[in-house]
Amino acid sequence: MPEPILVVGGTTGIGAALARRLRARGEDVHVMARDAGRLAAIAGEIGCATTAVDARDADALQRAVAAAAAGGLRGLAYCAGSIVLKPLAQVGAADMAEAFALNTIGPAMAVRAAAGALRQGSGIVLFSTVAARQGFANHVAIAAAKGGVEALCLSLAAELAPRLRVNCIAPSLTRTPLAARLTGNEAMAKAIAALHPIQRLGEADDAAALAALLLSDEAGWITGQVIGVDGGRSTLRTKG
Repeated sequence: MPEPILVVGGTTGIGAALARRLRARGEDVHVMARDAGRLAAIAGEIGCATTAVDARDADALQRAVAAAAAGGLRGLAYCAGSIVLKPLAQVGAADMAEAFALNTIGPAMAVRAAAGALRQGSGIVLFSTVAARQGFANHVAIAAAKGGVEALCLSLAAELAPRLRVNCIAPSLTRTPLAARLTGNEAMAKAIAALHPIQRLGEADDAAALAALLLSDEAGWITGQVIGVDGGRSTLRTKG
C-alpha cells in the first residue's frame, strides 16, 4: 500500500499548487479540505485520495488524519489558513478563537495524529505569514495565530527530531482565492507589490515549490526553520 503525502487544505491556493507539484513528481497524495465539491475537482484533476473535514474541528481533524495515516505517511503539509484583517477595536474573542483554531490548533492536532505514522526522515511543513514578524496594522488576530505556528514549528522540530523534520514557510501577500479581496484591487495590489524588493506579489507556486522541496529527501538536513517566501519583504527595504 502506498504511503501518501497528506496535504490539509489542498484544494485552492498554495495547498492545491503543492498537491499538483507532488503528483507531478510521482508522489501519492491525500488531500483534506472542508469543501466536498473542491475535493472532487482536485481529485479529478490530479488523481488523489481525499477526505472532507473541517480543520477547525480538532477532534474531527484528528480522526480524519489518523484514518488517512493508517497505512503510513511520507509527509504532511498543513496549508489550511485564513486572513483575518480587522482593527483591534473590531476584533472579538470569537475572531481570535477561530483564527487560532484553524491556524494554530489545527496543525498541532494534525501533527499529533500523523506523527506516529510518518516514516523515518519525513518532512512536515506548516505555514505562517510575513506579518507574524513584521507588525502590520489590522493583523492582530491572524498575526498572533501565525506567530503561534512559528513557535509550534520550533517546538515540534525539537521534539520530533531526529526521526522527523518540521519547517515553516512564511509567505508575503500571495495571489490566491483567500487573498482575492486584496489582490483583486489592482491599485492596491500594485502598491503592495512595490513594498517588496522583488516588486511583485507572490504566486501560489512560489511557496508550493519550497514546500515540495522541504517534503523531499533533498531537504534531509533542514529542520526547525521558518523560511520567508516573500520577495525579500521580511528582511530588506526597498530603495528610496
